[in-house]
Amino acid sequence: MAENDRARRDLGRADGADFDIAIIGGGINGTGLARDAAGRGLKVLLVEMNDLASGTSSASSKLIHGGLRYLEHGAFRLVREALNEREVLLDIAPHVVRPMRFVLPPAPDMRAPLILRFGLFLYDWLGARKNLPASRTIDLTHNVVGQPLKRSFRYGFEYSDCWVDDSRLVVLNARDAADRGASIRTRTRCVRAERKERWELVLHDHGRRDVATARVLVNAAGPWIGEVAENVLRQKLAAGVRLIKGSHIVVRKLFDHDSGYILQAPDKRVVFALPFAEDFTLIGTTDENFVGDLNSPAPGPEEILYLCDVANRYFRQTLTPDELVWSYAGVRPLYDDGKGKPEDVTRDYHLELDARRHEAPLLTIYGGKITTYRRLAEAAMDKLRHYLPGRPSWTSHEKLPGGEFASANVKEVLAEMRTRWPFLTEPMARRILRAYGLRAERFLGDAQSLEQLGPVLTGDLTAAEVRYLVESEWAESAGDILWRRGKFGLTATPEERAGIDRLIATLRHPPAKG
Repeated sequence: MAENDRARRDLGRADGADFDIAIIGGGINGTGLARDAAGRGLKVLLVEMNDLASGTSSASSKLIHGGLRYLEHGAFRLVREALNEREVLLDIAPHVVRPMRFVLPPAPDMRAPLILRFGLFLYDWLGARKNLPASRTIDLTHNVVGQPLKRSFRYGFEYSDCWVDDSRLVVLNARDAADRGASIRTRTRCVRAERKERWELVLHDHGRRDVATARVLVNAAGPWIGEVAENVLRQKLAAGVRLIKGSHIVVRKLFDHDSGYILQAPDKRVVFALPFAEDFTLIGTTDENFVGDLNSPAPGPEEILYLCDVANRYFRQTLTPDELVWSYAGVRPLYDDGKGKPEDVTRDYHLELDARRHEAPLLTIYGGKITTYRRLAEAAMDKLRHYLPGRPSWTSHEKLPGGEFASANVKEVLAEMRTRWPFLTEPMARRILRAYGLRAERFLGDAQSLEQLGPVLTGDLTAAEVRYLVESEWAESAGDILWRRGKFGLTATPEERAGIDRLIATLRHPPAKG
């Protein structure tokens, strides 16, 4: 049964219409909180007006990191917390989070090499590393990571952080929350919330109207928190929100190895260049104040040119805007701390609790990094402890679905997959492992050949995988699968996209048997 159908049925039960906590927003903060709360034995409702991770949470730089540049702003607590979480997430989600080495080439008229080396020493020290190697100096003239760089870069610094499939991380948190009893309802808009001794929510779901009640309401709508406050809650935000746009571009791959680059820009910002989806390079990000339609943020021409210019300072291959394969932008809802420049505004999360006598409480979530989403959820539960008594925190040691293996054993798990399903090519097996981990068995099953998984719809995406995504991961359109359950959209044709939409329609609404 589809997840939304089951959630609607739960709401119809006499004992299912009253939730301990209702969450508006299906990004990383909302789904992470839903998972945490459900695992503490609480009854959880999460509503998302679009698909999971359809906003900022799928438009990140795909990094689990402490934020090396935040050290310059003295954000030591944020960096330490993020670096500690880097180790936690690598442990609980070794399929969607993986270690990555980063190369930092010193450049003329930028930060002094001694400053860079000291910053990396501090980064190592704050991180309390358990599984990742320390930073070091490398000779770029005799190292594969130096080959794509201009010859003027003779040496560089190398350090560790992690890469993440951001939208997969969101979906896995939602999946685990649902497995623990939460009702996850996508394409469901909360149109009104009446505040009494408990919250009364009016929901519009696929053309249907529902009503739900909850003891606590959380506004985790990301950049839409202001719209939710004004139009749904009919009150102003208690604190200001600063909307900052970060843009990225994707080009054909500039290098043929698994390390990333952190590049210093003349304006003192940094830009990452990362291996992406096997055949591409991801370059970003920017920091710009955002004004416009939150439903369609996009990189501006000047941002695209900026990213190309920074890359061209370092790489031998010259980039021009017409070489883009894809570009995207996300809007961060940061707590307005009064800083002037967008890049200086804190990335730390801020939790605003509105507690009134004889009225149900409201918690609003500002900011945050994908790296610290789990700690944000713990902090939110601690903030609400007087209203939601439950079990203690637990998410730091419980694996996310599919991640029931050690991060050091990824190669062994991949080899076992190819032994059990020998028809999988290595790239296909690696992609499936990085997306689903051990849950891949749920759609690979006892298949002995690729043909037994049904038609190949685009790339190496099979009908069996699409069925799993529709039935277990809330996928309702080709876009959900092509961009947020994978990155098939980089190469899929319009005809292939239409074919996926037709299959999804059949799976969700099977024809009546004659």
